[in-house]
Amino acid sequence: MQNQSLTYEKKDGVFVIRIFPVKKWGEVAQLSSELRELCRETLFDQSIRVVILTGAEENAFLIDPEMARPGSEEDEGLEAISGCLAEPVANLDVPVLAAIHGDAMGQGLELALACDMRIASEGSLFGLTHIRTGLVPWDGGTQRLSRLVGRAKAIEMILTGEIIDAKEALRIGLVNSIVPREEVTAVVMGLAQKMASKGPIALRYTKEAISKGIDMTLEQGLRLEADLYLLLHTTRDRTEGIQAFLKKRSPQFEGR
Repeated sequence: MQNQSLTYEKKDGVFVIRIFPVKKWGEVAQLSSELRELCRETLFDQSIRVVILTGAEENAFLIDPEMARPGSEEDEGLEAISGCLAEPVANLDVPVLAAIHGDAMGQGLELALACDMRIASEGSLFGLTHIRTGLVPWDGGTQRLSRLVGRAKAIEMILTGEIIDAKEALRIGLVNSIVPREEVTAVVMGLAQKMASKGPIALRYTKEAISKGIDMTLEQGLRLEADLYLLLHTTRDRTEGIQAFLKKRSPQFEGR
């Protein structure tokens, strides 16, 4: 199906969202509205086990690198909050994979940072380039980049507006893997299908334990992990997993 700013499709538990390139900054608010609504619907759709986020065109993950920069007179009155993209994606309770065929700059990288994993093409470039136009990253970049690659590298990239290539992004842990451009879609889909074949409740609980636990003390994180483990044992899927193992067959998880 297609909206003004994106297309989406669901198959075998994998929900693919493809975002059209943003041609001008005034279009970000429209994209934000559509993406937020789509993410809200995803939270209530138990058949969705994994989400893939990618660009509808392959030159950039989100924003055309040749587009007019923010801060122009045309966009002077645009409030940042109206164009937030990362938060609804970060709030999804299922694994979210970013398939990055082209460059991820500025808010495009901030959106990718909100995903759980990032698979990029070998020629991709990355940067939180806001400082080059006198801006501060405002869609989670200052917080998520430092948590992912460490404070030292994050502050270097953000304060200089440095652009790094895919190999450096892999080295510092910004992306999980890099593959030839023509293989990105297949690799990410294969990874998503592998995850989608697992127990959906276990997937969600595991993501919650990791995502929330990282900001807790070790003791608090271990308690959260134990609570989720015990909660999982009250589900039918856990019983099905045990029965399938004992009978040496593939489990048929229902998400209950």
